[in-house]
Amino acid sequence: MTSSASRRRHGGRTPEVWGKIPPRNMNFTGREELLVKLRESVAGDVTAVLPQVLPHALHGQGGVGKTQTVVEYAHRYQDEYDLVWWIPSDQTVLVSSSLASLAPHLGLPPATATGIEDAASAVLDKLRLGDPFDKWLLIFDNADQPEDISDIIPHGPGHVLITSRNNRWMGVVDTVPIDVFTRKESIEFFDKRVPGTMSPEDADRLAEALGDLPLALEQAGALQAETGMPVDEYLRLLDDQTSQLLAEGKPSEYPVSMTAAWGLSVTKLSEQVPEAVELLNCCAFFGPEPIPRAVFGQAPPGLGEQMASLISDPIRLSRTIGELGRYALAKINTQSNARGNAHGNPQASPSGRTIQVHRLIQALVRDGLSEEDRQRLRADVHVLLTGATPEAAEDTANWAKYSELLAHIVPAGVATSRDRSVRRLALRFVWYLYISGDYGSAERFVQTCEDSWEADSGELDPDVLEARRNRGIIIRELGRYTDAYALNQETLARTRQVSDTDPEYQAALLEIVNSIGADLRAAGDFIAAREHDQDSLTRHKAAFGTRDARTLRVMNNLALDLGLVSEYQAARVLHEECFKSMWARRPAISAANVLSSWNGLARAVRLCGDYRESCDIGDDAYAYGTDELGAEHPWTLRTAKDLSIGLRRAGRYEESLETAEDVHARYLRILEPDHPDSLASAMCLANIHRSMGDTQKALELASAALDLYKKVYGANHPYYHGCACNVALLLRVNRETDKARKLNETALAGLEAQLGRDHLYSLTVATNLASDLAALGDLENARSLEQGTLRRLRKLLGEEHPMTLACAANLSADIRADGEEDEGTRLFEATLDSYAKVLSPNHPDTIVALEGRHLDLDFDPPPI
Repeated sequence: MTSSASRRRHGGRTPEVWGKIPPRNMNFTGREELLVKLRESVAGDVTAVLPQVLPHALHGQGGVGKTQTVVEYAHRYQDEYDLVWWIPSDQTVLVSSSLASLAPHLGLPPATATGIEDAASAVLDKLRLGDPFDKWLLIFDNADQPEDISDIIPHGPGHVLITSRNNRWMGVVDTVPIDVFTRKESIEFFDKRVPGTMSPEDADRLAEALGDLPLALEQAGALQAETGMPVDEYLRLLDDQTSQLLAEGKPSEYPVSMTAAWGLSVTKLSEQVPEAVELLNCCAFFGPEPIPRAVFGQAPPGLGEQMASLISDPIRLSRTIGELGRYALAKINTQSNARGNAHGNPQASPSGRTIQVHRLIQALVRDGLSEEDRQRLRADVHVLLTGATPEAAEDTANWAKYSELLAHIVPAGVATSRDRSVRRLALRFVWYLYISGDYGSAERFVQTCEDSWEADSGELDPDVLEARRNRGIIIRELGRYTDAYALNQETLARTRQVSDTDPEYQAALLEIVNSIGADLRAAGDFIAAREHDQDSLTRHKAAFGTRDARTLRVMNNLALDLGLVSEYQAARVLHEECFKSMWARRPAISAANVLSSWNGLARAVRLCGDYRESCDIGDDAYAYGTDELGAEHPWTLRTAKDLSIGLRRAGRYEESLETAEDVHARYLRILEPDHPDSLASAMCLANIHRSMGDTQKALELASAALDLYKKVYGANHPYYHGCACNVALLLRVNRETDKARKLNETALAGLEAQLGRDHLYSLTVATNLASDLAALGDLENARSLEQGTLRRLRKLLGEEHPMTLACAANLSADIRADGEEDEGTRLFEATLDSYAKVLSPNHPDTIVALEGRHLDLDFDPPPI
């Protein structure tokens, strides 16, 4: 509940965080009883068990003032809250981005650092806990289906208000119906809107004619204020307009009184300022959320003559925008009244200056236009959005502009355009959604684009192919490797059909070729991935040069391939070359790509056996990721996970455990348990628990992860067999040695079939299998397996690699246990000397070897 310190903060002051709340309507009238009851309900509706308040939905037809009522509630009761936040909810993508923009105000990394989905998830966790604010209010405006946002609504100590025209919210949450004004409220409204110009009797007649619909009353009041038109004349014109609408007989979902009132306002406006009607028509093809005034800052090439002429004259444009506001056809938010948009929202329009047209008015405008005019105006909106959108979606400095324009991309029909430049705009927003971490929205939007473009332009259209390539990247990041592989193979085949005859497709071909390597790695075909990426690197160098960002990404992929086929020294050399090249090209190379390369280098150094140097490099890489991208960016978390492995290998168990627990907890909070990154972090945590002696907890973690590895990768993937090795060694230390032996035999057979016996994964399992045999008393077969494995490890890794030494130490113990003391002692002493030099006399592995116990080798799956 609220602390006394928190209560003292209120005292009639503005909440500490006040974000995106629309300005208060100075003409707001009525709803007093509703507001009081709503406040009493949300303030008193606390569950008996937990301090959680049920959401409340304000439900009613369009134009009754649902949004205005919750705006009034927010302003009127703002002193009861520490945090008030507005969330546009008619598009799912806007809900996530609006929640994510709240992150910095809760002490969390911004979405530019962690990605939209991760930031939104972290925000919801904070709100549920009431940390740092337990008095918060979230307003989900214009939600449609309950299932669209039900999983996003936080249940905690704060309050949630929802506005919706959908009656399905009844029975889902506490619903507060909002109807048209009472007649008394309508008369009060006119008295406030046009004071002293209308008698109560005239106001009554006007309200009757307009059906007491608040939005229609606002239209009439604004026209009265601007023109001084007598009520009798207005009623006569309204009656003529209504009769004409009824005579046309066109079906409409809007009240006839509203349509007639709007028609009168537009008619009078066209007589006074004709260009204002053109601007209103244009605004009707944006989304219903605020349009940044900067969109109309210049006339881009390709803009229609009428809009270009208006925008090119800033004085005429200002006057035109002002007229739309005065006629109540648009809400004009200027810098002076933009507190709700600018304060507390790091992604808000820098100046707070916006234009907003009610969705009902937008619909009426669009319905009244010819198809030719609709196409013309929609094209103008596309040109304006293209001109206002920065080119580089991956540059976090541009994310604020992308965020404020995002609300208009879908309503404007960008995904359905046949214009190449508009399609490029759509793909920039796909990439923004992907790079900012909103993978679900990115997939939905790019699928919409792909379907529309393929229907219009065919499956070999370059924009269709680019959309498919982007979709492949997105679904692979979502962990759907099989789907990504199938999609990319089909896209590659389509691209090859046209690449030989059209130079435009050559770059597209190389882009999709680069994705195929990741698909091969995800499928476990590491050798094919290396061959593929080697060829891809050659082709990228020829096409783009050695220092191009695309070439360096392929180089980084090839270095990863080399590690996956156990060519660790070659991987280390290439990772170092790639990292140095990327570092030198900052900021042209994104921070995420730099960190990916840097972490790859730290991993390669570790796999070469240089554990302390790996920790030094990994520490620096992790600090860079935290500073540049944030603690929960996907690559920062991957770097932290690899650092934990390095710390474990170096014998720094406490630090390794702390890092592994933190990373795994973050993954479970922001991803599903079966996401590949979640699984890798679970196995990392299981391995450090085993190293520190908590073998039961380690077994539970590793066993659960192994089941999910089978589901995600399949039972024949090298990662599944490697993780089975971890479970097997835990079974042995938990005295289930025969089960361990059988599991290791199956894993070794699977790895040999795919990677060969000389691969490090196979040799890791073979080393542990020999320990199983020794524990079962089969020293002859244990020694035979260890001797062959040691010979292979020395060839692969060198005489003094820690993993080679572990196998040698195990062999020396088994030789002595088998009665050959002299031979065993010679190998034992030589191994200890190397351990002391390579690791240290106090390293845990050195101590285990000194005591004559078997060393176990574990497996950590690297990122694909």
